[in-house]
Amino acid sequence: MTTHATADRPTGHDRHRVDKDDYITRLKRIEGKTQVVHRMIQDDQYCIEMLTEIGDITSELETVSLGLLDEHLKHCVLGAAHSATGPDEKLKEASAAIGRLIK
Repeated sequence: MTTHATADRPTGHDRHRVDKDDYITRLKRIEGKTQVVHRMIQDDQYCIEMLTEIGDITSELETVSLGLLDEHLKHCVLGAAHSATGPDEKLKEASAAIGRLIK
């Protein structure tokens, strides 16, 4: 069965491009928010407002991290499972990455 990319559901390289663009957009948003926190600290802003911004940054970073992990599992680990060498090394790598994320 061949799967074709659609406007609603891109596949293969097109899907990677959409995800990459989304990650870059999110990272730019995170960068902007960190600059806001930097200015807030310099201007002695109210701590709770800074903590709210930092919470938003943390949430955005978690979204990016989980998306990248999901892509790694779907492409790299699954691809290794279908190869002659098997998924052992990729599973160890993914487990280590998950450990770092939840630390």
